[in-house]
Amino acid sequence: MSDVDVRELVVVHAGFGAAAVPYEDGWELQKRTHALRVDDAIPDTVLLLEHLPVYTAGKRTGALDRPFGDPGAPIIDVDRGGKITWHGPGQLTGYPIVRLPDPKDVVGYVRLLEQMMMDVCADLGLKTVTVEGRSGLWVPGAPDRKIGSIGIRVARGVAMHGFMLNCDNDMGWFDKIVPCGIRDVGSTNLSRELGRSVTVAEIVPLVERHLAAALGAAETLHRTTAQLGV
Repeated sequence: MSDVDVRELVVVHAGFGAAAVPYEDGWELQKRTHALRVDDAIPDTVLLLEHLPVYTAGKRTGALDRPFGDPGAPIIDVDRGGKITWHGPGQLTGYPIVRLPDPKDVVGYVRLLEQMMMDVCADLGLKTVTVEGRSGLWVPGAPDRKIGSIGIRVARGVAMHGFMLNCDNDMGWFDKIVPCGIRDVGSTNLSRELGRSVTVAEIVPLVERHLAAALGAAETLHRTTAQLGV
């Protein structure tokens, strides 16, 4: 997005650890933030948080992608693209509420988020790749292992939903679904791949830095939801 005007990026830490955010609350926060951004009442803003355990099913989720029986967490149908995935403790979820430049290039924006997560992993010494025909971020191998996912929606020129990066989450949650509708591949996290504990707290500043650079933001401002007016 090199053609984007120089701008600010507001970062909101919406809830981590013991303050992890129920998905419905995070979704409402997104919608309020999105409405303010559409009206140009706030700058581009990213909400960073951990969710309480939840499965979210995007618009392309098929019946066979969903868990059978009780998976131990709510299943919520959402208005983003993509299929079903899991959110929960030990996973950094980011919701960039940003105005896309004209002409709107949604695929280019997805590639931008993939590259941002790839840069974060590179800072930690982990090689990751993108895979043709599959959104998100992968650790190459046999099979490839998905470490980060992306699902977005663009309404009135402003993107919402976003990305998730697995840090030290319980990978057993992914065994109950077909993550992102992709069979015959694995899921993984940073801790497993690097052989040490990699926490959400360690990743947050890296994501902030690389996301601001990717969006062309000249300044990063930290605000609370109250200060932002949401």
